[in-house]
Amino acid sequence: MINKFMALGAGLLLSVNLMAQSAQDFKQTYADLSVFEDAFALKLKKGIKKKQIDKIGDTTLRRVALAMLDGKYNKEYRYATYSALLNPSTLGHQLSIGDGYSKYENITGVYLPEGRHIVIVDGIANGKEVNLVVPNWLRKAPDPTKPTEDPKGWGLEKQEFRLHNGVNIIQLNDFGSLAYIDYFSDQPEKENPVTVHFPTGQVNGYFDIKKQGNKEWDSLIDHAVFPIMDAKGEHIQTAYPIEAMKKYAYGRGVELISNYDSLVFRQHRLMGLEKYKKVPKNRILARVNYNYYMFRDGDGVAYMGDKVGYAMGMVVDPASVIKGDPCWGFSHEVGHVHQTRPMFNWGGLGEVSNNLFSLYVTRSLGNKTRVSEQDNFEKAKSSIIEKRISYLSDPDVFNRLIPFWQLQLYFEGIGKRPDFYADLFEAFRQQNSVRPSRRGRSDWSSDRMMGERNPAVHQLNFVKTACEVAKIDLTDFFDKYGFFYIGILEYDDYGKYTYTMTQEMVDECKKAIKNMNLSQPKVDLTTLRDN
Repeated sequence: MINKFMALGAGLLLSVNLMAQSAQDFKQTYADLSVFEDAFALKLKKGIKKKQIDKIGDTTLRRVALAMLDGKYNKEYRYATYSALLNPSTLGHQLSIGDGYSKYENITGVYLPEGRHIVIVDGIANGKEVNLVVPNWLRKAPDPTKPTEDPKGWGLEKQEFRLHNGVNIIQLNDFGSLAYIDYFSDQPEKENPVTVHFPTGQVNGYFDIKKQGNKEWDSLIDHAVFPIMDAKGEHIQTAYPIEAMKKYAYGRGVELISNYDSLVFRQHRLMGLEKYKKVPKNRILARVNYNYYMFRDGDGVAYMGDKVGYAMGMVVDPASVIKGDPCWGFSHEVGHVHQTRPMFNWGGLGEVSNNLFSLYVTRSLGNKTRVSEQDNFEKAKSSIIEKRISYLSDPDVFNRLIPFWQLQLYFEGIGKRPDFYADLFEAFRQQNSVRPSRRGRSDWSSDRMMGERNPAVHQLNFVKTACEVAKIDLTDFFDKYGFFYIGILEYDDYGKYTYTMTQEMVDECKKAIKNMNLSQPKVDLTTLRDN
């Protein structure tokens, strides 16, 4: 009987992934599927009658067969082909960032309720790992009045199943949710596409800005069968509540996703990905959460749902997301994803270098910068320059941000090098692609190992590389902000750090810059302010 069913697949060799199911369960599944003509269960055999369909044990599969008999089965979303995407960790290595890009890119638009499901697959090459992932978008803390006190943390809870060619029987326990195909590779262009049919799934659909408009956006909201809807743009992927989208973005889906795409792309531009043709095909995920106002973790950016917070009203409204706190907040969290490690994210910059992106994006959209509104230019001058301390010793992360922002202000204006940071980020990426040939060298400029914990090493590398890229001697500028501060500093910045700077390290750096024979800046950069 098994061979007979395989033969009906027109060349598709079926194997059954029992997913801890019993032999009896498999036997029943085979009997249920025997009414279908093709191995993907997309079409009934000729002559199949209702009385035969009524014998199908699986209630959902029986409904599918009846819909096919009546000519009403819609395979859109349920049946689709998925291509491999670049592994986020590989992308992170290529761009010298973390692996914060989305792990849920292959959206199916299918809702799988809690319980037993059949998933039919073909195209998985031998040994290639392809998984079905079902995240619990709706998980909340045991006590809704104390959302932050969740013993499971704030991250995504998910059920994951290894898929095989053929029939996969899965059991969803505790919760049902939207389904995603986890199909990543270090060389996605060399991978075969994978085809999947979810005969027992329900269609929720998803919005794709490349293929759909506001009419389709509204229809998806109106006909959703699950409280969350997926949407994807060129650079962004969202998983937001239907209720919030109906309230804040009905009729404006294209505008919302376009605005998100613009926010992400502006960060790509600052870090040189546009100039150097390295803009990733991967997307960043923005999702709902029910624990905290907003945060970033390994799965992307998360905003608190409307019923227990107020973030949704700010980030789902297309006009709001590019203004004020929502624009800053999103740019801040995505900035964490894009922090270049370790060349521009050494100990002490955990909440600093990401905000360079926030400043750049918010101002480019016509917003007044937060450092200007908070008067951090004058505060940094008073607390750092006049007191002759290291900027790392200033507890205010916005004061620490000022020297990095003044570099942007200078080079986009008087310095006439608007691509300064784009070129600097690319220089860092090139540095990180070449590992030192010998460990333990005293030469700070060649010590770029990711495991290096001394912030002073990377700080001096930043100074030297900035001068090289700008072709300007910035020694005096960096000196005023304490980038050459000699001594030992111990502090916590998402981990314990010990900054150790010696006179020898400083002398070597200044000598290397002097040997470049660079011109001096046209103005004192520490006097620059934005409006």
